[in-house]
Amino acid sequence: MIQGPAFAGRCIGATAHRRLLMTYTLDRTLWATSFEDAVGRTKSALIKHGFGVLTEIDVKATMKKKIDADIDDYLILGACNPRMAFEAMKLEPKVGAMLPCNVILRAVGGGNVMVSAIDPVASMQAIDNEMLTSLAGRVRSMLADVVTDV
Repeated sequence: MIQGPAFAGRCIGATAHRRLLMTYTLDRTLWATSFEDAVGRTKSALIKHGFGVLTEIDVKATMKKKIDADIDDYLILGACNPRMAFEAMKLEPKVGAMLPCNVILRAVGGGNVMVSAIDPVASMQAIDNEMLTSLAGRVRSMLADVVTDV
């Protein structure tokens, strides 16, 4: 099951103030799956839905090398749909600062892997451009399909 994107009201403290919380990722847990299998499945789903992987950051190896910290498997894939990126750059030339669409994979214990893709609508809210928001909605739908197909 995919979780997010959605707004949810939540009561906070004795004063019962309300605030809106917005999820910023599309998530799915792969149960009893090796990390390597999850990576392969995710890359295949990205390709199936028109994305290429521009970057691959092994966060576990980087943390070990840079600060001698041990963490569970954690990988960031920088995914891009060239046609959608081109359309976004025509609408907002500086949007490249918010690209590519990151998809993370992280071991969450018990042989399970969480796959999380950025919600482009959430990230594009920083830019006041209705046409860009509409385009981000199309990309969100594509990424939701990726997460579903993993």
